[in-house]
Amino acid sequence: MSSYPFVKGHGTENDFVLLPDHDGSLHGKLEAGRVAALCDRHAGIGGDGVMRVIRTEALAEIDPETRELGAGTEWFMDYRNSDGSLSEMCGNGVRVFGRHLAEEGLIDPSGPVPVGTRAGVKVLTFAGDGITVDMGVPTIGSPTQVEVAERGWQATNVDMGNPHAVAFVDSLDDAGTLLQEPVHDREAYPHGVNVEFVVQRGERHVAMRVHERGSGETRSCGTGACAVMVAAALLDGACDTDGPAEDLTYRVDVPGGTLRVTWTAAGRMLLAGPAVLVAQGVTDL
Repeated sequence: MSSYPFVKGHGTENDFVLLPDHDGSLHGKLEAGRVAALCDRHAGIGGDGVMRVIRTEALAEIDPETRELGAGTEWFMDYRNSDGSLSEMCGNGVRVFGRHLAEEGLIDPSGPVPVGTRAGVKVLTFAGDGITVDMGVPTIGSPTQVEVAERGWQATNVDMGNPHAVAFVDSLDDAGTLLQEPVHDREAYPHGVNVEFVVQRGERHVAMRVHERGSGETRSCGTGACAVMVAAALLDGACDTDGPAEDLTYRVDVPGGTLRVTWTAAGRMLLAGPAVLVAQGVTDL
Protein backbone atom coordinates (compact mmCIF):
# COMPACT_ATOMS: atom_id res chain seq x y z
CA MET A 1 0.00 0.00 0.00
CA SER A 2 1.52 3.34 -1.07
CA SER A 3 1.68 6.47 1.05
CA TYR A 4 0.30 9.82 -0.01
CA PRO A 5 0.36 13.36 1.44
CA PHE A 6 -2.71 14.97 2.96
CA VAL A 7 -3.69 18.36 4.39
CA LYS A 8 -6.32 18.91 7.09
CA GLY A 9 -8.33 22.13 7.25
CA HIS A 10 -11.65 23.62 8.29
CA GLY A 11 -14.03 26.50 7.68
CA THR A 12 -16.03 27.35 10.83
CA GLU A 13 -15.18 23.81 12.05
CA ASN A 14 -16.62 22.13 8.96
CA ASP A 15 -13.48 20.04 8.43
CA PHE A 16 -11.92 18.28 5.48
CA VAL A 17 -9.11 16.03 4.35
CA LEU A 18 -7.43 17.48 1.26
CA LEU A 19 -5.52 15.13 -1.05
CA PRO A 20 -3.17 16.93 -3.47
CA ASP A 21 -3.53 14.92 -6.68
CA HIS A 22 -2.59 17.39 -9.37
CA ASP A 23 -2.17 14.85 -12.19
CA GLY A 24 -4.98 12.46 -11.27
CA SER A 25 -2.81 9.57 -10.08
CA LEU A 26 -5.40 8.64 -7.44
CA HIS A 27 -7.94 7.67 -10.07
CA GLY A 28 -9.65 4.48 -8.96
CA LYS A 29 -8.21 4.65 -5.44
CA LEU A 30 -10.85 6.87 -3.80
CA GLU A 31 -13.63 4.32 -3.52
CA ALA A 32 -16.33 5.04 -0.94
CA GLY A 33 -14.84 2.78 1.70
CA ARG A 34 -11.46 4.49 1.57
CA VAL A 35 -13.01 7.96 1.77
CA ALA A 36 -15.06 6.86 4.79
CA ALA A 37 -11.89 5.47 6.41
CA LEU A 38 -10.04 8.77 5.92
CA CYS A 39 -12.98 10.66 7.46
CA ASP A 40 -13.32 8.28 10.43
CA ARG A 41 -12.70 10.39 13.56
CA HIS A 42 -11.50 7.41 15.61
CA ALA A 43 -9.52 5.28 13.17
CA GLY A 44 -8.68 7.80 10.43
CA ILE A 45 -7.70 11.43 9.98
CA GLY A 46 -11.24 12.63 10.59
CA GLY A 47 -13.36 15.00 8.55
CA ASP A 48 -16.75 15.86 7.11
CA GLY A 49 -15.46 15.12 3.63
CA VAL A 50 -12.50 14.58 1.31
CA MET A 51 -11.37 17.03 -1.36
CA ARG A 52 -9.08 15.92 -4.14
CA VAL A 53 -6.98 18.87 -5.33
CA ILE A 54 -6.67 18.18 -9.03
CA ARG A 55 -6.02 20.19 -12.17
CA THR A 56 -9.20 20.63 -14.15
CA GLU A 57 -7.62 19.29 -17.32
CA ALA A 58 -6.38 16.15 -15.54
CA LEU A 59 -9.85 15.45 -14.10
CA ALA A 60 -11.48 16.06 -17.49
CA GLU A 61 -9.33 13.31 -18.99
CA ILE A 62 -10.73 10.91 -16.37
CA ASP A 63 -14.26 12.32 -16.18
CA PRO A 64 -15.14 14.23 -19.39
CA GLU A 65 -18.37 15.59 -17.87
CA THR A 66 -16.31 17.83 -15.57
CA ARG A 67 -14.63 19.65 -18.45
CA GLU A 68 -17.57 21.97 -19.04
CA LEU A 69 -18.23 22.35 -15.29
CA GLY A 70 -14.68 23.62 -14.77
CA ALA A 71 -14.34 25.58 -18.00
CA GLY A 72 -11.77 28.35 -17.71
CA THR A 73 -10.29 27.10 -14.43
CA GLU A 74 -6.94 25.55 -13.63
CA TRP A 75 -8.05 23.75 -10.45
CA PHE A 76 -11.06 21.56 -9.66
CA MET A 77 -12.45 20.68 -6.22
CA ASP A 78 -13.32 16.99 -6.54
CA TYR A 79 -15.40 16.66 -3.37
CA ARG A 80 -16.77 13.61 -1.57
CA ASN A 81 -18.95 13.41 1.52
CA SER A 82 -17.73 11.42 4.49
CA ASP A 83 -19.67 8.35 3.31
CA GLY A 84 -17.79 8.45 0.01
CA SER A 85 -20.63 9.81 -2.12
CA LEU A 86 -19.87 12.58 -4.62
CA SER A 87 -21.21 16.04 -3.82
CA GLU A 88 -21.79 18.96 -6.16
CA MET A 89 -20.55 21.72 -3.90
CA CYS A 90 -19.29 22.68 -0.44
CA GLY A 91 -19.13 26.37 0.46
CA ASN A 92 -16.84 25.95 3.46
CA GLY A 93 -14.78 23.37 1.61
CA VAL A 94 -14.07 25.54 -1.41
CA ARG A 95 -12.65 28.26 0.88
CA VAL A 96 -10.33 25.71 2.53
CA PHE A 97 -9.44 24.45 -0.95
CA GLY A 98 -8.52 28.01 -1.95
CA ARG A 99 -6.46 28.54 1.21
CA HIS A 100 -4.41 25.45 0.39
CA LEU A 101 -3.81 26.60 -3.19
CA ALA A 102 -2.66 30.01 -1.94
CA GLU A 103 -0.32 28.66 0.74
CA GLU A 104 1.27 26.29 -1.76
CA GLY A 105 1.84 29.12 -4.23
CA LEU A 106 -0.39 27.46 -6.82
CA ILE A 107 -2.53 30.57 -7.38
CA ASP A 108 -2.20 34.33 -7.10
CA PRO A 109 -4.54 35.32 -4.24
CA SER A 110 -4.30 39.04 -5.01
CA GLY A 111 -7.07 38.71 -7.57
CA PRO A 112 -10.22 36.66 -8.11
CA VAL A 113 -9.54 32.90 -8.28
CA PRO A 114 -11.95 30.66 -10.23
CA VAL A 115 -12.32 27.06 -9.02
CA GLY A 116 -14.14 24.29 -10.82
CA THR A 117 -16.77 22.30 -8.91
CA ARG A 118 -19.58 19.92 -9.84
CA ALA A 119 -21.91 22.89 -9.30
CA GLY A 120 -19.98 24.95 -11.85
CA VAL A 121 -17.26 27.56 -11.45
CA LYS A 122 -17.01 29.38 -8.12
CA VAL A 123 -14.90 32.54 -7.79
CA LEU A 124 -12.90 33.18 -4.61
CA THR A 125 -11.72 36.55 -3.30
CA PHE A 126 -9.11 36.66 -0.54
CA ALA A 127 -9.10 39.30 2.22
CA GLY A 128 -6.93 38.77 5.32
CA ASP A 129 -7.91 35.58 7.16
CA GLY A 130 -11.20 35.34 5.33
CA ILE A 131 -12.29 34.29 1.85
CA THR A 132 -15.46 35.28 0.03
CA VAL A 133 -16.98 32.88 -2.49
CA ASP A 134 -19.42 33.87 -5.21
CA MET A 135 -21.85 30.99 -4.81
CA GLY A 136 -24.00 31.88 -7.79
CA VAL A 137 -27.75 32.41 -8.03
CA PRO A 138 -30.13 30.50 -5.73
CA THR A 139 -33.07 28.55 -7.11
CA ILE A 140 -36.19 28.64 -4.96
CA GLY A 141 -38.62 25.76 -5.32
CA SER A 142 -42.02 24.93 -3.93
CA PRO A 143 -42.32 24.64 -0.12
CA THR A 144 -41.75 21.18 1.28
CA GLN A 145 -41.82 19.34 4.62
CA VAL A 146 -39.20 17.84 6.93
CA GLU A 147 -39.68 15.68 10.00
CA VAL A 148 -37.56 14.68 13.01
CA ALA A 149 -38.77 12.22 15.65
CA GLU A 150 -42.34 12.50 14.36
CA ARG A 151 -42.32 16.31 14.57
CA GLY A 152 -42.79 18.10 11.28
CA TRP A 153 -42.13 21.57 9.87
CA GLN A 154 -42.72 23.33 6.59
CA ALA A 155 -39.43 24.02 4.85
CA THR A 156 -38.22 26.43 2.20
CA ASN A 157 -36.78 24.64 -0.81
CA VAL A 158 -33.54 26.32 -1.95
CA ASP A 159 -30.98 24.94 -4.40
CA MET A 160 -27.43 26.29 -4.16
CA GLY A 161 -25.97 23.88 -6.67
CA ASN A 162 -26.97 21.25 -4.12
CA PRO A 163 -30.42 20.85 -2.50
CA HIS A 164 -31.54 22.35 0.83
CA ALA A 165 -34.67 22.28 2.96
CA VAL A 166 -34.75 25.13 5.50
CA ALA A 167 -37.09 24.87 8.49
CA PHE A 168 -37.63 27.61 11.09
CA VAL A 169 -38.08 26.26 14.63
CA ASP A 170 -38.72 27.71 18.08
CA SER A 171 -35.48 26.26 19.44
CA LEU A 172 -32.50 24.55 17.83
CA ASP A 173 -33.00 21.79 20.39
CA ASP A 174 -36.20 20.87 18.53
CA ALA A 175 -34.14 19.01 15.96
CA GLY A 176 -32.79 16.54 18.52
CA THR A 177 -29.38 14.98 17.90
CA LEU A 178 -29.70 14.75 14.09
CA LEU A 179 -27.81 11.45 14.23
CA GLN A 180 -30.26 10.12 11.67
CA GLU A 181 -31.28 11.84 8.46
CA PRO A 182 -34.46 13.89 8.86
CA VAL A 183 -37.45 12.58 6.94
CA HIS A 184 -37.95 14.54 3.73
CA ASP A 185 -40.04 14.50 0.57
CA ARG A 186 -38.42 11.91 -1.71
CA GLU A 187 -40.20 13.28 -4.76
CA ALA A 188 -38.88 16.79 -4.15
CA TYR A 189 -35.39 15.52 -3.32
CA PRO A 190 -34.81 12.21 -5.13
CA HIS A 191 -31.06 12.30 -4.41
CA GLY A 192 -31.37 13.38 -0.78
CA VAL A 193 -31.20 16.84 0.77
CA ASN A 194 -29.30 18.96 3.27
CA VAL A 195 -31.67 20.01 6.05
CA GLU A 196 -31.20 23.23 8.06
CA PHE A 197 -33.03 24.10 11.27
CA VAL A 198 -33.05 27.84 11.99
CA VAL A 199 -33.93 30.29 14.75
CA GLN A 200 -33.99 34.07 14.47
CA ARG A 201 -31.56 35.94 16.74
CA GLY A 202 -32.16 39.53 15.72
CA GLU A 203 -32.38 41.83 12.75
CA ARG A 204 -30.71 40.09 9.82
CA HIS A 205 -29.20 37.60 12.26
CA VAL A 206 -30.04 33.89 12.45
CA ALA A 207 -28.55 30.71 13.90
CA MET A 208 -28.71 27.24 12.38
CA ARG A 209 -27.98 23.55 12.74
CA VAL A 210 -27.59 21.28 9.74
CA HIS A 211 -27.80 17.65 8.75
CA GLU A 212 -25.69 17.30 5.61
CA ARG A 213 -26.58 14.70 3.04
CA GLY A 214 -23.94 11.97 3.19
CA SER A 215 -22.21 13.34 6.29
CA GLY A 216 -24.78 13.73 9.09
CA GLU A 217 -24.82 16.69 11.47
CA THR A 218 -21.84 18.98 10.93
CA ARG A 219 -20.53 22.06 12.69
CA SER A 220 -21.20 24.25 9.67
CA CYS A 221 -22.40 24.20 6.07
CA GLY A 222 -21.58 27.01 3.66
CA THR A 223 -24.17 26.25 1.01
CA GLY A 224 -26.62 25.71 3.88
CA ALA A 225 -25.86 29.16 5.28
CA CYS A 226 -26.67 30.65 1.86
CA ALA A 227 -29.93 28.72 1.69
CA VAL A 228 -30.79 29.85 5.23
CA MET A 229 -30.09 33.47 4.35
CA VAL A 230 -32.45 33.22 1.37
CA ALA A 231 -35.18 31.65 3.47
CA ALA A 232 -34.72 34.22 6.26
CA ALA A 233 -34.83 37.19 3.87
CA LEU A 234 -38.06 35.87 2.35
CA LEU A 235 -39.59 35.25 5.78
CA ASP A 236 -38.59 38.74 6.95
CA GLY A 237 -40.10 40.34 3.86
CA ALA A 238 -36.72 41.88 3.07
CA CYS A 239 -37.17 40.83 -0.56
CA ASP A 240 -39.17 38.51 -2.78
CA THR A 241 -38.05 35.48 -4.76
CA ASP A 242 -36.55 37.73 -7.44
CA GLY A 243 -33.96 38.88 -4.89
CA PRO A 244 -33.25 42.21 -3.17
CA ALA A 245 -33.28 45.63 -4.79
CA GLU A 246 -29.94 46.36 -3.11
CA ASP A 247 -27.27 44.21 -1.50
CA LEU A 248 -28.61 42.47 1.60
CA THR A 249 -26.33 40.87 4.23
CA TYR A 250 -27.22 38.45 7.04
CA ARG A 251 -25.13 37.06 9.86
CA VAL A 252 -25.52 33.28 10.13
CA ASP A 253 -24.27 31.64 13.32
CA VAL A 254 -23.32 27.98 13.10
CA PRO A 255 -22.03 25.73 15.90
CA GLY A 256 -18.49 26.24 14.58
CA GLY A 257 -18.53 30.03 14.25
CA THR A 258 -20.08 32.77 12.13
CA LEU A 259 -20.58 33.23 8.41
CA ARG A 260 -21.80 36.29 6.56
CA VAL A 261 -23.96 35.91 3.48
CA THR A 262 -24.80 38.68 1.05
CA TRP A 263 -27.59 38.40 -1.53
CA THR A 264 -26.60 41.02 -4.09
CA ALA A 265 -28.86 43.23 -6.15
CA ALA A 266 -27.58 41.23 -9.14
CA GLY A 267 -29.07 38.12 -7.55
CA ARG A 268 -25.83 36.38 -6.55
CA MET A 269 -24.93 34.88 -3.17
CA LEU A 270 -21.60 35.85 -1.58
CA LEU A 271 -20.41 33.65 1.29
CA ALA A 272 -17.70 35.09 3.56
CA GLY A 273 -15.87 33.29 6.34
CA PRO A 274 -12.57 31.90 7.62
CA ALA A 275 -10.51 29.09 6.11
CA VAL A 276 -7.81 27.48 8.24
CA LEU A 277 -5.25 24.76 7.57
CA VAL A 278 -4.33 22.88 10.74
CA ALA A 279 -2.16 19.88 9.81
CA GLN A 280 -0.36 18.05 7.05
CA GLY A 281 1.18 14.63 6.84
CA VAL A 282 1.28 11.32 5.01
CA THR A 283 -1.36 8.62 4.91
CA ASP A 284 -1.48 5.14 3.37
CA LEU A 285 -3.79 4.75 0.41
